Amino acid sequence: MKLVVVTGCLGFIGSQVTKKCLDLGWKVFGVDNFTYAANEDLVAYFLQEYGENFDFIRSDISELKYLPDCDYVINTAAETHVGNSIIDSKDFLKSNINGVQNLLDLIRAKPNNVDNRPILFHFSTDEVYGDIASGDHYETDHLNPSNPYSASKAAADMLIKAWARTYGVEYIILRPTNNYGEYQYPEKLIPLSVKLLQRGKKIRLHDEGKPIRNWLHAEDTASAVISIINSGKTNEIYNVAGGFEQENRETVRKIIKAYHGTDKNWQQYVDLGYKRLGQDVRYALNDDKLRSLGWKPQKVFNEEIQKVVQFYKDNFKW
Repeated sequence: MKLVVVTGCLGFIGSQVTKKCLDLGWKVFGVDNFTYAANEDLVAYFLQEYGENFDFIRSDISELKYLPDCDYVINTAAETHVGNSIIDSKDFLKSNINGVQNLLDLIRAKPNNVDNRPILFHFSTDEVYGDIASGDHYETDHLNPSNPYSASKAAADMLIKAWARTYGVEYIILRPTNNYGEYQYPEKLIPLSVKLLQRGKKIRLHDEGKPIRNWLHAEDTASAVISIINSGKTNEIYNVAGGFEQENRETVRKIIKAYHGTDKNWQQYVDLGYKRLGQDVRYALNDDKLRSLGWKPQKVFNEEIQKVVQFYKDNFKW
């Protein structure tokens, strides 16, 4: 049985990772600060469904004072919305940089006279590489972030590498692509598009909707975490993408079709006139390294989008 700390356990990806670990019979110590994107109802759900295998503390990772004994600290806690980071980057620096430094120092301070110090399993992002017009980014590629959010995540990756070299802290860095699924806060493209359609508002697509993104279901991302942990490998970086990419306007066309039952005249529901500062034209990752561990995605975007859109139609969130 493994003991894991999951930070950001009430968030979109963090909750998927938490559930996956609990379903395996692992004990999970959850940490979350109840930010606007957290699903607070999950605390009661996890306690009811998994009993003593789940414990919880409310804390910002930058202010966390204590780590229980554990095998892994899985850090999904972060400020993640690019648009918010462009408006004000302060919270992004606190969570994504100072928070990671605090976790590293808490791990470093754990005594190793009884057991090994925990391994930091850190969620980074594909955005640390910057955009790429053709081909794929590999784990060894130079980091070239384009906006305050991705810069804060790249800085955290560098801190982890430095703490590993200087202090011997063991780590895994996972760089996922765009995740989708149920219970995502409606600031990201799919739930936001559904919310705008419900309100009779146009979906604002940056740069004419031409930027290209990879899409991966959050359950597949959580499965990648388990595959890596079960491999026993440490001090490695893994991309996780799934191999499916499309222009944002194609994603929105499929959302509109799922919502209305047709994509005829879908352009009437979108606004193509906005340009975002620091926009990346395309993200693309090679995840052969992860696949060599036996992982592969199970969810197919074109099969899942109808269910995901219906979920957001039925579950409005302010």
